[in-house]
Amino acid sequence: MTSIAGFIFDLDGVITETSEYHYQSWQQLADEEGLPFTREDNEQLRGVSRRVSLMRLLKGREFPEAKLQDMMFRKNQYYKALLHHVTAKDCLPGVEDFLHDASASGLKLGIGSASRNARAVLEKLGLIDMFAVIGDGYSVVNSKPAPDLFVWVAGGLGLHVDQVVVFEDAEAGIDAAKTAGCLSVGIGTANVNHADIVVGGLHDLTVEQVLTQLSR
Repeated sequence: MTSIAGFIFDLDGVITETSEYHYQSWQQLADEEGLPFTREDNEQLRGVSRRVSLMRLLKGREFPEAKLQDMMFRKNQYYKALLHHVTAKDCLPGVEDFLHDASASGLKLGIGSASRNARAVLEKLGLIDMFAVIGDGYSVVNSKPAPDLFVWVAGGLGLHVDQVVVFEDAEAGIDAAKTAGCLSVGIGTANVNHADIVVGGLHDLTVEQVLTQLSR
């Protein structure tokens, strides 16, 4: 039997909720470029990289690489401006208690986020010191649903992938966790039903429940 020794958390939708800021940033870009974009379109951008998000926003429209780079840069500038509003009060319900309980239980904690702004957000939330390893959009070449990020974070924690539980709110994230060989907890209402456990949020779960239900 392999014992669970670490938890890896996606950031947006699990630790905090900045999806509205992402939506507003993509919407501003889309408006400037005369591109149709809705909240439903925004749901398809959950858990994937900035470039993949842009490709989905463009819906097959082709632009030179320099234009693509410019659009990604502008979107990120809009998003970073909105991040100034983030404070410790923006942690999702139950997050701080869950993290402290996990740490007190001797579990190693890491972040596995597609965002290149993950460190800045964690600083704003006052949580950055809770995590021994922070995997973000700079850490690996292949983003979710490729397993690379979770494999990278697990390695940084000194753990094998089958010792790790991944907490994700996006289909691409659960796919990445399962491909990596990690156990998984699906958070929220997106298509995460293929996770080993599915809950509304960390406030609906205890560390003991995770360890009891997923120990193998």
